Amino acid sequence: MQTDHERGAAPAPPPRGRRGRRTVLVASALVVVTAVAVVGALGLGGGGAEDGSSAPPRSGSTVPVTRSTLTERTTVDGQLGYGTEIPLPVKATGTVTWLPVEGRTVERGGTLLRVDDRPVVLLYGTLPMYRDLGLTAGAGQGTRQDDGNEGDAQGNAQGNAQGTGDQGLPDDASKAPAPSGSPTPGGAGAGGTRSTLRGMDVLQFESNLAALGYTGFTVDEEFTDLTARAVKRWQKSLGLPQTGTVGVGDVVYSAGKVRIGHAGVRLGSAVTEEVLTYTGTSRKVVVNASAAEDSWAVRGAAVTIGLPDGKSVKGEVASVGKKATAPEAGGGEGDSGAPTVPVTITIKDQKAVGRLESAPVTVEYVGRERTDVLTVPVAALVALAEGGHGLETADGRFVAVKTGLFADGRVEVSGSAVREGMKVRIPE
Repeated sequence: MQTDHERGAAPAPPPRGRRGRRTVLVASALVVVTAVAVVGALGLGGGGAEDGSSAPPRSGSTVPVTRSTLTERTTVDGQLGYGTEIPLPVKATGTVTWLPVEGRTVERGGTLLRVDDRPVVLLYGTLPMYRDLGLTAGAGQGTRQDDGNEGDAQGNAQGNAQGTGDQGLPDDASKAPAPSGSPTPGGAGAGGTRSTLRGMDVLQFESNLAALGYTGFTVDEEFTDLTARAVKRWQKSLGLPQTGTVGVGDVVYSAGKVRIGHAGVRLGSAVTEEVLTYTGTSRKVVVNASAAEDSWAVRGAAVTIGLPDGKSVKGEVASVGKKATAPEAGGGEGDSGAPTVPVTITIKDQKAVGRLESAPVTVEYVGRERTDVLTVPVAALVALAEGGHGLETADGRFVAVKTGLFADGRVEVSGSAVREGMKVRIPE
């Protein structure tokens, strides 16, 4: 009997059930691989991590929550210089015959200018020169009669009332010679009296005279013969007539040495109220501070001044203006038009400023301050979906926090879930 092969018949196909099972297995393997890939991509896979954490490793560093003091510092623009120039209170009248150069420093006893070729001298004091100082005749404002002369005056008054002239005068008073150098009592005749000039302006002038080395008198409120003699020696050193009397225009008082500013007249012109200006000799900084944000500007407050060369010096608020002014129109780009007050800042270490006499500078001052608070770097804050801010912990949790003061790259944080030493993540 011939077999099917021998008869040329086609071989039998494999069983359908085995082929279908192989196809199903291949498809199932593909599904499993795909699922594992998806789970791995989503970070939902099983615990293969050594730390046992369910969260996958994340990038970014962690920092601790620390307790410290935060200080808010603000920087504003200022101008370095010698301050506002003020007119010298020159009371001399006449023609200006000499002027100092701008920027010159004048100390006590120095010449500020010359009027009619007479020096106008700088002295130290706060009381302005308002009258001539010298030996004077007749009792008047700021004078007192010499010892024994008060009774003479009363005797004169009684004698005149009785029509007896000088009969009321004691013999020694009527025969007493006038002190050397004293003016003749104008219009007083034989019954005139000599009086002594008194006042705080006398004390101020005598203090300066003694400081310049002209002594021999008592520094007090009385201008005496001895004072007049010292004045004559002083006048001789200045090349002036030795009268013993100081004219109201001969001196100018200031609180200390001065730096000459600009001249308001030319040589040969008449003296005016603004013939010459001056400033102090110490450099200072003036800041036009916002009137709405000038709480930092308190007399004695410490500040840091940034110089153009990058160096910084310490300063102190000396005065704050009481009148707010609006900036001029077109004062510059970004001008908000907010009223400002002038704040003057002094510099104790003048050598630290170098040779700069005028320059734009910055002034850094301390605003608010929070002590003993929890802080983190500002970069650690994250915005929460439900609103507000939060922190991400090292294990991937998010905790809500309330923010406070921002300063020096850190921020004050608080909340029931925040504690000192807690590790938080700074996201990349």
